[in-house]
Amino acid sequence: MNLEPEYREGLDQLAAHYKEVLSLLGEDPSREGLEKTPMRVAKAMQVLTRGYTQDARKVLTDALFEEKYNQMVIVKDIDFFSMCEHHMLPFFGKVHVAYIPNGYITGLSKIARVVDIFSHRLQVQERMTQQIKDCIQDTLKPLGVMVVVEAKHLCMQMRGVEKQNSITTTSDFSGAFNQAKTREEFMNLIRPK
Repeated sequence: MNLEPEYREGLDQLAAHYKEVLSLLGEDPSREGLEKTPMRVAKAMQVLTRGYTQDARKVLTDALFEEKYNQMVIVKDIDFFSMCEHHMLPFFGKVHVAYIPNGYITGLSKIARVVDIFSHRLQVQERMTQQIKDCIQDTLKPLGVMVVVEAKHLCMQMRGVEKQNSITTTSDFSGAFNQAKTREEFMNLIRPK
């Protein structure tokens, strides 16, 4: 079984650039420990940015089912990691998603796939939160959507202010979640026990 993912066009050029980066940092890219590093990093970056080649709306519509359920559907604690577009350092955490169906539901795993697609791009947390919400709202046309993202950013932990315990929380919502009572119900349901 081949566990190696398919790589996109430009892999060799990307590796050549990483070899140059190593040289510019003062390293010898031909030494034993670094000899294969440029290609490893190029492959890793293509995996970490695979979201550019995936269609989140198609993921949702491939598992669309007519259903008369009209109460809140929550998928919480969806692990994610992404790359900060400002420093190209990781940020990671949990995403919590709720939607209130309006005649149609999607497979629960598809919500996690949407998170995966948008997180596998160079990102800022605020945009990612909004993209997840917009995708679900525009594709499923539910009565409302709410997304909360909680993340740690290595660009804050490893450099700059170097604050290891800070967590950034962002949210976005639409429709029925414009009502404070509905948002509060969602927040209570995702709160750790």
